[in-house]
Amino acid sequence: MKTLVIATFNKHKLREFQALCRKLKIKAVSLEAFPHVKPPKEDGKTFQENAVKKAREIARLTGLAALADDSGICIDALGGKPGVDSAHFAGPKRDDAANNEKVLKKLACVPDAKRKAHYYCSIAVATPEKLIGIVNGKVNGRILREYRGKNGFGYDPFFYYQPYRKTFAEIPLSVKNKVSHRARALKKAIALLKQL
Repeated sequence: MKTLVIATFNKHKLREFQALCRKLKIKAVSLEAFPHVKPPKEDGKTFQENAVKKAREIARLTGLAALADDSGICIDALGGKPGVDSAHFAGPKRDDAANNEKVLKKLACVPDAKRKAHYYCSIAVATPEKLIGIVNGKVNGRILREYRGKNGFGYDPFFYYQPYRKTFAEIPLSVKNKVSHRARALKKAIALLKQL
């Protein structure tokens, strides 16, 4: 079975990727399997730049094929922010609760009709020798004024997905894995993974 390094320490992301990689008979492992490897700084201006940088660097450092994603939420009323700063919107430390509170505070006076948002994900796949390719996925929704649901992570508790009339935190992971930005990007990445 081919081993693919998922360039993350995020257990939630890893679970999503593992669930979606099983069908390809690919063993997905996180960076926790490589304690000597530190991911590069995500200093790109776009999701694509960050994903490519991470995939190339992790593949080089581990000697294995690597898949890296960069994803986040883009809110129309905030000019597309948090965007690439989604994980650190409230400060340098990754803090979902603080990020969520900052978003809700900034949107406090924004009417419901203008609270449109989308999750965006770029996935890059690389071997130690080359970049295999990059794909993107997007899912539209809007930002609620309150948290709903206990599943998911990040901005999921107030990201309302109209087709299900629920937030991403209210739907099971198995369902989210079929419609999320990451799931949509990974479906496209299957063609890249088959090249391995």
